[in-house]
Amino acid sequence: MSASAHGELRFSFFTYLLAAAFLAILAAGQAPLSAQEKSTATADQSSAASADPILKAMREELDRSKSQLKMDNVAAPYYIEYRVSDVDQYDAEAAFGALRQEQRVHARSLRVVVRVGDYKQDSYYGPGTGVVSFAPLDNDSIALRRELWIATDRAYKNASEALASKKAVLSQYTADQPFEDFARAPALQMIGPLVRLDFRPEPWKEAIEKATNLYRGDAKIESLNALLRFHAVNQYFVNTEGTSTRQGYAVYSLNLSAQTQADDGMELGRSPYFVASTVSELPSQEKLLADTAKMLGTLKTLREAPMVEEDYRGPVLFSNDAASDILDSMIGENVLGIRPKPGASARTVGEFSSNYKGRVLPTFLTVVDDPTMKTFQGKTLVGSYEIDEEGVRVASLPVIKDGMLVDYLLGREPIRDFSDSNGHGRAAPGQAPSPSIGILMLQAKETSSPDELKKKLIEMCKEQSKPYGYYAETLVGNNPRLLYRVYVSDGHEELVRGAVFDELDTRTLRNDLVAAGNDPLVSNREGAVPTTVISPSILFGELEVKRTDSKNAKLPEYPPPALIEH
Repeated sequence: MSASAHGELRFSFFTYLLAAAFLAILAAGQAPLSAQEKSTATADQSSAASADPILKAMREELDRSKSQLKMDNVAAPYYIEYRVSDVDQYDAEAAFGALRQEQRVHARSLRVVVRVGDYKQDSYYGPGTGVVSFAPLDNDSIALRRELWIATDRAYKNASEALASKKAVLSQYTADQPFEDFARAPALQMIGPLVRLDFRPEPWKEAIEKATNLYRGDAKIESLNALLRFHAVNQYFVNTEGTSTRQGYAVYSLNLSAQTQADDGMELGRSPYFVASTVSELPSQEKLLADTAKMLGTLKTLREAPMVEEDYRGPVLFSNDAASDILDSMIGENVLGIRPKPGASARTVGEFSSNYKGRVLPTFLTVVDDPTMKTFQGKTLVGSYEIDEEGVRVASLPVIKDGMLVDYLLGREPIRDFSDSNGHGRAAPGQAPSPSIGILMLQAKETSSPDELKKKLIEMCKEQSKPYGYYAETLVGNNPRLLYRVYVSDGHEELVRGAVFDELDTRTLRNDLVAAGNDPLVSNREGAVPTTVISPSILFGELEVKRTDSKNAKLPEYPPPALIEH
């Protein structure tokens, strides 16, 4: 599996993205520009914005709305933003050696937000969070402006109603909100190059047909499919603060999925996938066939593998692939600065809501989110971006330093003690921005090689008089999909099935993680927005492994059809 692959697929992004689509920057380390250079750069960006027909139409309609939008007995908007998202997506899926779907979708959506009130308290609540509509596919400025006009009118009316509802809700609470509703942000001008898909579909369709045809080597394979998903997104953004941006990204992914059953009915699956910013980084046809064959071989071994019967508590080693899942779910989801519901006293909605300036990891570990990185160890990072979907520039941000939680990832919705955005307001096409990771990386002061970590695992098991420890290669959620016993006697590994981790949570992560590897893996991920997690292998000194209590499924009532036509 390539270093840009993430171990096991957990959800389908295709449906989500289709639904969403339809409904000059300083480089790190660059010397500061002089006043004259800044003026020239701003002029160049303004000229580029004027040359883009979509941005030009958006800016013209925004200026018109700002000057004319006012209802009787309702305050004029203090802030308006327009975002147009252009999505070009190609999908092809093969199953059992045959192509079963192929489509190319081109769609544009627009989203309009009108805020009534002021930065301290405004109408961003319920129906006031924005209006989404289609946008014309060509660059007809009159058609686009008309769509923006209708959406802006609706958004303004919604905003006036939302502000009244919001005040009614807040009046139920005696304490004043200790932060503003909307963070201020400086005006930005950034016109990036348009991003386009760059591939030929024929060789990729052939590759997934051949890969899924390998099911013929194992009659007990109940499903085998492969999905190509290539999409390019170009986002256009303007607001009444003076920000105008155009930026885009491309994501190329290839997903494998297979299912089988053991003789006792236990359902067993594998779903490795590969994600990158360029199509050339996906596996070649030869490598895809080899990876598919390896996946099918693992499923055969899993069918014959022994069940985990005992309750084990002891050392467990996680591969860098499995560790990236843990980092994403237990750290990435809990360092988001998401405002809780009105009246709630918590700082955020995650498990770290009350851990600010407290220890959440061992002191030898630091976690940084740095979307400004474009590559790592030769791999493109799909989580890379420069300005978020709320028009705020992003920078490298330590969120956990020497084990201590020192910051949250924030958009323009402040939370207690954090009044400003740090550029993490991300959004899928047509959707409302929300705090999200960009490129989340786990760093360790002291590291060990994978072989050294395995030796540490064995030594710890010896000290505890255990005949074996456990090694988790891949996870689904926070439970193992590929789990091996590592025997103390000679270090050999035995694949097992039917296990779950008990008490693998943020407390265990804080107290029982004892070592990290020197083998960071790039795990590019698709989701509402593309993200990247970079993690090395990690070793826990104590973790409980026990048998799953899930019931096995029934085996098929009759055999599959013959693999050869009569």
